[in-house]
Amino acid sequence: MSGDGQGTRHWFDDDAGPVVRPYAMTRGRTTSPAQHRLDLIAVVVTESHTDDPGADHSLSPEHLDIVELCRDAPQSVAELAAELDLPIGVVRVLIGDLVTEEMVHVTRPVPPAELPDESILRDVINGLRAL
Repeated sequence: MSGDGQGTRHWFDDDAGPVVRPYAMTRGRTTSPAQHRLDLIAVVVTESHTDDPGADHSLSPEHLDIVELCRDAPQSVAELAAELDLPIGVVRVLIGDLVTEEMVHVTRPVPPAELPDESILRDVINGLRAL
């Protein structure tokens, strides 16, 4: 048996710490009910009534990290994945859990195709000036 000379095996690198597989964080789930809205640019905002998320013992440390990161400033799904160093799929499932628990909500930026054309805005401004 290989190991540290005392007959025990190391399943992780002492410097890196233990490795937790992404599916363990999501309890094997790969989707959540809210996932259809969670593309990379979806913005996550902590609900104002969320006081002490740590009181909910069903939440993982990663859930709590998401709530705290989004408390001060809205964060995109991509930003959260980068900040937490987690795969996008895992972050989507965790956010979906928080949406279900009503601890965060998700908004989507207006697609550029739905924004008014610049020439229309100029016409409106010129029309207002003419009044």
